[in-house]
Amino acid sequence: MSRRSLFGTIVATCLALPLAACSSLIGGTAVSVFSDPFSVAGMPATDGPSGLRPDAEEASRRVTNTDGGAIDILAASAVSDLEDFWAGAYSETFEGEFRRVRALISWDAESFGDRFCGMETYGLVNAAFCKPQRTIGWDRGVLMPRLREQNGDMGAAMVLAHEYGHAIQQQAGLVTRETPTLVAEQQADCLAGSYMRWVAEGDSRRFTLSTADGLNKLLAAVIAFRDPLLSEAEARAGIDEHGSAFERVSAFQFGFTDGPTACAAIDMKEIDQRRGDLPVLLAKNQSGDLDLTEHWVASMVDALNTLFTPDDPPELSFRADDAVDCPGAQPSPPASYCPDTNIIVVDLDELQALAAPPDEFTDGGLAGGDNNAFSVLISRYMLSLQRARGLVLDNAEAALRTACLTGVATAKLTKPVSLANGDTILLTAGDVDEAVSGILTNGLVASDVNGESVPSGFARIDAFRVGILGDEERCLTRFS
Repeated sequence: MSRRSLFGTIVATCLALPLAACSSLIGGTAVSVFSDPFSVAGMPATDGPSGLRPDAEEASRRVTNTDGGAIDILAASAVSDLEDFWAGAYSETFEGEFRRVRALISWDAESFGDRFCGMETYGLVNAAFCKPQRTIGWDRGVLMPRLREQNGDMGAAMVLAHEYGHAIQQQAGLVTRETPTLVAEQQADCLAGSYMRWVAEGDSRRFTLSTADGLNKLLAAVIAFRDPLLSEAEARAGIDEHGSAFERVSAFQFGFTDGPTACAAIDMKEIDQRRGDLPVLLAKNQSGDLDLTEHWVASMVDALNTLFTPDDPPELSFRADDAVDCPGAQPSPPASYCPDTNIIVVDLDELQALAAPPDEFTDGGLAGGDNNAFSVLISRYMLSLQRARGLVLDNAEAALRTACLTGVATAKLTKPVSLANGDTILLTAGDVDEAVSGILTNGLVASDVNGESVPSGFARIDAFRVGILGDEERCLTRFS
């Protein structure tokens, strides 16, 4: 972060084609589609197998230029499964009958001599829908094995579900030459989410998807597809925009929750409303990075005091024993909240470790950086606000309420907060993606006073988005 801003991001990017491409857990029992913290869009959040079934029905499609290996078998099975889904779902939402793509094409980006959509495929580490030829292709040499290693079978299948979403768009007339890339890409994310819901419900004859760990890995793959972080001065800014991790995960969740009808409703107006004042590009005077120090942690707490003006603001301690000695809550490092003393306890070394940039490969392309850490600090502050209202702090509803209120604070920080010490705290581009990545991987932002979260990353991110797009009262009503 710059000294004027308190957030930043590190991103991993996917290559783009000139085509249409592109904590501890609480147990419980499901009770309600809207208020149950143990559900995923009305389905119980449960662990279980995810990926290609051992007894999967054979693929109905054949692959051109295949090497006959496991990756092409997986990809052909995914496309065949997608076509089973759309054969039933298409006419329920769109006019006419569903038509399959014409062909499936495989290549190895590390080999010469292959072509896809009129292009040489050497170095083409991607998967894509070729609109002129109505074909779908993928790189079996680099991209698909990497996705499978990082996020499992369903991470690889997600890419093809997205590309098939582009084929559905073309057939249904959802896009024209004038449609912004951003709209087309998020519609495709949404349509992929509709298919994944079908798999999660057990309707697929080839794949399974658990609604806890399996869906969490799938969301990690969606996050990895986000746009790179750009500055206002860069020539690519605003060109070929696909969306941030927050935006793409949101679109996926719309499809998973509400089906293809929700996808058809995505347009620039809807995206602009969802984006609101959230920053997209780094300003000229922003580095998007800041070392975590006692000074900046204290400034963040001061900024939150300025925004929320509590009658009894929490104190800040950097002594780990203050969390250990708390009678009413367990420590939840790197930031803990003690309701008995109204103190936020920060383990600065661990907070700094949480902010370390991720390894692009081993972390699967998730966003890392300072707001991975600062969002956790903000969440502990939100527990103090809940304490002031006399709310229960040690259950699953409190965990998701905390994520929601952290979203409220994040949205407020899109406007600069000037402090008496001369500091200015301001959200910068990439920070929401960092928070979303942390919510998915460690869940601390969506945890109760003891640091316990719910098993579903889907539910955690959904709660955070409710706060980003809403206010305190909406969080308190939704997660009561």
